[in-house]
Amino acid sequence: MRTTILRQAGLCRVALGLSTRRLQPASRTFSSAATLVRSAQKDVSRLRPSVQLTRFYSAEANAEQGKPSGELITRFDELSTLGVHEKLVSAIVKGMKYENMTTVQSMTINAALQGKDLVAQAKTGTGKTLAFLVPIIQRILAHDPSLSDRFSARARSDDIRAVIISPTRELAEQIGDEARKLVRNSGVVVQTAVGGTQKNMMLRRMRQEGCHILVATPGRLNDLLSDPDSGVAAPKLAALVLDEADRMLETGFSIELQEILRKLPHRSEVPRQTLLFSATIPKNVVSLARQYIDSSNFEFVQTVKGDETPTHEKVPQYIVPCKGFVNLAPTLLELIQRGVAEAKSNSDGKPFKAMVFLPTTALVRLYASIFRRYAYNNPEIPKVGDIHSKLTQQMRTRAAETFKQLQSAILFSSDVTARGMDFPNVTHVIQLHSPPDREQYIHRLGRTGRAGKEGQGWILITDAELRNARSILTDLPIKRSTDLRSASVDIEETEILPKEFQDILDSANRLPHELFNDAYGSCLGAVFSSCNTQEIVDSLNVQSKYQWGLQQPPAVTHRIARSRGGIRGIQGLRVDDTLDGGFGGDGGFGGGRGGGGGGGGFGGGRSGGGGGFGGGRSGGGGGFGGGRSGGGGGYGGGRSGGYSGSRGGGGGGGYQRERTQRSSF
Repeated sequence: MRTTILRQAGLCRVALGLSTRRLQPASRTFSSAATLVRSAQKDVSRLRPSVQLTRFYSAEANAEQGKPSGELITRFDELSTLGVHEKLVSAIVKGMKYENMTTVQSMTINAALQGKDLVAQAKTGTGKTLAFLVPIIQRILAHDPSLSDRFSARARSDDIRAVIISPTRELAEQIGDEARKLVRNSGVVVQTAVGGTQKNMMLRRMRQEGCHILVATPGRLNDLLSDPDSGVAAPKLAALVLDEADRMLETGFSIELQEILRKLPHRSEVPRQTLLFSATIPKNVVSLARQYIDSSNFEFVQTVKGDETPTHEKVPQYIVPCKGFVNLAPTLLELIQRGVAEAKSNSDGKPFKAMVFLPTTALVRLYASIFRRYAYNNPEIPKVGDIHSKLTQQMRTRAAETFKQLQSAILFSSDVTARGMDFPNVTHVIQLHSPPDREQYIHRLGRTGRAGKEGQGWILITDAELRNARSILTDLPIKRSTDLRSASVDIEETEILPKEFQDILDSANRLPHELFNDAYGSCLGAVFSSCNTQEIVDSLNVQSKYQWGLQQPPAVTHRIARSRGGIRGIQGLRVDDTLDGGFGGDGGFGGGRGGGGGGGGFGGGRSGGGGGFGGGRSGGGGGFGGGRSGGGGGYGGGRSGGYSGSRGGGGGGGYQRERTQRSSF
């Protein structure tokens, strides 16, 4: 790990012609604030990259050799010694009650206040938001002292002094909230511009209130700057921040970032300071830095210590292979119950707080609905919320803020929260199904073990996904856990339904059919493309019957079937472009009183969405409710039908399900 970090720093220095300097900590108590990287010549010669990389990272200019500047300040009340405006210092110390800086804040603020451009390698969850907000707000106040007065002249939408570009809506909103706290007693106006919100409403607010600091996602910012009728402009731009630069490039914003740069005033005409933050420094980030950073006047700040153990190497991690899809939710329930019990028995009193990542929005909605209903009937389980792309920005923000404020809670999420957003005191990160790649697994895991706190990482996968998980999660300290009994239950061979399975079945009862349809179809998409289609269909059909309480599996469209190579030879896959909808008819559940759905968030009576909990819970003809008698003709091995008494069910069984043998991780 040390070699990797040093190589990245060395390559970045070579690419940008970077000078570095050593800054000493102010006191022994701040020994964790690592010194800035030593001279470029010494480090680059010691860490000479390959010939190919050296050519790629050829130096563009020799930056001015930095001079030693003495000691780093490590307390926010010391900012005044560096010329930071008293109102800004007061907002931090008195308003936000911050005293000591994190390592990242100390190293970055000290360097950025000198006015040079900055390339900073900094991990998420280390306080870097404040690290770039302080210098840019100070720069704005220094350029226009009148803005220190909260009753200064009304701002305009074309008077933007600083732009902060963030990869996600949630992170942009989070940055905007922090910035507003810092400028509360000044005349500086902060606005956010993100996708998923009404553009006209946002523009109306900007025209009414004005804007000095604009926090935006790349797509929305490019849209505003491209629209001649928006009235958004930055002719006096003094500062530009690119936060999570590697993430923005990973998510395909390279073209937008190039367009944004072209539409902003050229630095030769309007001088500005640019701060680029990135957790990693791969080639594409170096290329981006070449475009945005002044190669003749910048510094590289290495805030990741070479001997620092990264989160994915220090957080205990466990993998739980499950027999099939039907085992995942009961195993998750068992893990949550155990975590809650352990939290109550621990002397430190740290409550259970978990983030559960799922690969698709449809699965997030379904799991959140099931567990929200379970929590409603079991008060010992923390409140349940969910965040995914189908929620409005307002609902996503509300859910995120509620989860932050709650001491104990469970947040089901897609990858919109995998990186960048800071959720305090998360004790468990639980991932269901194989992650798309190693990097995403690590980003998700990074939601716990932050700022020196302890945490645990868990990944629950099906046997069908185990081979793919092995190929992705190489060289990670993941231990196999076998003490969650729900993982190995063969539901088709069990005479008495285990309690966790029964609890999940009861909680899934009477949920909207749409949730099951969408979840089923999403599992046949690209997320599980590395798995055998027949195994996935078999496992989903068992889950549909024994966990969702359906007499037949949901149908999928021909489009979804084609995405899996067609339906030829695939047994048990129902294809119907009209799809079944509603709850009535044969095998239905009657009524429209499902819980969950699109409600999202943590609010209300924890019932989830607009769904109710009443009703007799009896199934339709041959359903799973009421007397729980089996219907005709099932689809799981030879055990078709329902859960009645002897569990024999009726009718002839469907296809035989192939068994996947579990092997060690």
